[in-house]
Amino acid sequence: MKVFKFGGASVKDAEGVRNVARVLGRFPDDDLVVVVSAMGKTTNALEEIVRAHQEGRPVRELVGALRGAHAATLEAVAPLDHDTANRLSASFAELEKHAERPAAWPYDQDYDHIVSHGELWSTLIVAAHLNQAGLPTQWLDAREVVVTDALHRAARVDWERSAARTGVLHKALQRQKPARLLTQGFIARSIDGKATTLGREGSDFSAAILAWLLDAESVTIWKDVAGMFNADPKRFPDTQLLPHISYREAIELSYFGASVIHPRTLQPLQQKKIPLYVRSFLDPSAPGTTIDTAGEADTAVPSFIVKPRQLLISITPRDLSFVVEENLHHIFGLFARAGIRIDLMQNSALAFSVVTDDVPRAHALIEELRRDYQVRYNQDCELLTVRHFDEPTLQRLLRGRTPLVEQRSRNTARFVLR
Repeated sequence: MKVFKFGGASVKDAEGVRNVARVLGRFPDDDLVVVVSAMGKTTNALEEIVRAHQEGRPVRELVGALRGAHAATLEAVAPLDHDTANRLSASFAELEKHAERPAAWPYDQDYDHIVSHGELWSTLIVAAHLNQAGLPTQWLDAREVVVTDALHRAARVDWERSAARTGVLHKALQRQKPARLLTQGFIARSIDGKATTLGREGSDFSAAILAWLLDAESVTIWKDVAGMFNADPKRFPDTQLLPHISYREAIELSYFGASVIHPRTLQPLQQKKIPLYVRSFLDPSAPGTTIDTAGEADTAVPSFIVKPRQLLISITPRDLSFVVEENLHHIFGLFARAGIRIDLMQNSALAFSVVTDDVPRAHALIEELRRDYQVRYNQDCELLTVRHFDEPTLQRLLRGRTPLVEQRSRNTARFVLR
């Protein structure tokens, strides 16, 4: 059993849906679970509906635009599937009815209920096309399997309860040979039966959850790039494909800000040693990137990660006392309550400096910190991370620039630059 995941870019329009069928057609004899995201920018549009609903603004036009786009795509890829057309219509009617009533739920709960429609619509359309294209496929609501807590927008998987639902997967997979099951990424259901979503990179995580539940042979994430690269080609010339890295290296790169697979996706795969492949749906014959237990190639190519729009915040006790555990406990508590992730930290005797994303709540936190500490900060910073560096490379990258903060370990060099 293999798990394939296709993101929103791969199903953004009718041609994208047809291309998914072409990719799957390359694996005629494989048992597959296919995880699909919402189409294109659908999630963004649904988020606007959430805001309108919470603010009491009309939503009919917003819902109508999505209805029209999805109906047109279905008509283009599966014009004879009247049952799916009716199911889509009923789902849109349910959403419109919900969104036209005054908002009665907290924002995050309302968000999960509304936004989860996107994945349901896309998978209905993709399944309809696959069946009409001669690739018989079972459709399954992922919420029948993936069980979470009630933390809306960032739900945590209840692995024990989800494992108890694995029979639903096996029953669906036994209906045909080869087994073909299509389901949704990103969405789940709480223990008390409410719609939940899995947060950032939720669809990738869904693929990993299902692979873990099924003890799958592998997971493949199909993207619009040829695999994982050692740097952003928009910033660095001569980028190189990373053909093979370990789970550990992928997690490190993700932690430092690289646009790679989220650690939540990698952790369940690592537990069961399920390899992860990152391949291009535009060029399915390309080998892509393999992520598994083998780490021999991790140091072969240096990786460069740049995070723009960073704040460098320096915090000093007002009485010039040493920065010790008591101060740090208080400071970390404030950051945690504000939901601000610290990307880099460094302390001296009298100051504790951190780097964070430059977002409004970070500035609100600065004002809160000033109640107890002297606080200075620099805006418009970049955080540059180099994995597996060498001195000539660092000299080239830093030529003409003076770091505000510099850190080095055995494998990683990090610099805060302006």
